[in-house]
Amino acid sequence: MTPHADPRLILREEELDGGLELILLAEAALWAAVDGVLETEGLGLGRSHWRAAFLLRRRPGIGVQDLSKLTSLSKQAASKTLSDLQKLGLAEKAAGDLDARRRPAVLTEAGKAFEARVSERLRALLGRAYRTGGLDGVPGARRILAALAGPRQGVGVNRREAL
Repeated sequence: MTPHADPRLILREEELDGGLELILLAEAALWAAVDGVLETEGLGLGRSHWRAAFLLRRRPGIGVQDLSKLTSLSKQAASKTLSDLQKLGLAEKAAGDLDARRRPAVLTEAGKAFEARVSERLRALLGRAYRTGGLDGVPGARRILAALAGPRQGVGVNRREAL
């Protein structure tokens, strides 16, 4: 049992289904915001490109394998996503390693600006949602999301930096 689990919490199927429905609706709202910004960018990039840019900002130096694990993209799709970002000058891979799957990638200044433009709208949405939940709701929401994310949280993160 996790340290924060309360053994008295018993959820009925209807409560769990209601939670799943809210997660699906929240996801749709977030992706609609991402899609809206991506359309205005006019770069022909999709959701996977923004996710990669966001993760590269949060976890500089991840490569194709880590990106694949974090996003559930196939390794081929993760490689293509990073390649697309590179072609547009939004990301670059470190040189020197012969194995491209292990070459760390980082955002360029243009990539950081791209990521910031998209993330700004999402931060506003999340900020409004957190304010609705109140001060006591934010830690609980973060614990729930972290439990759902599970072991993906540690992928591509230097453990010392994560603590």
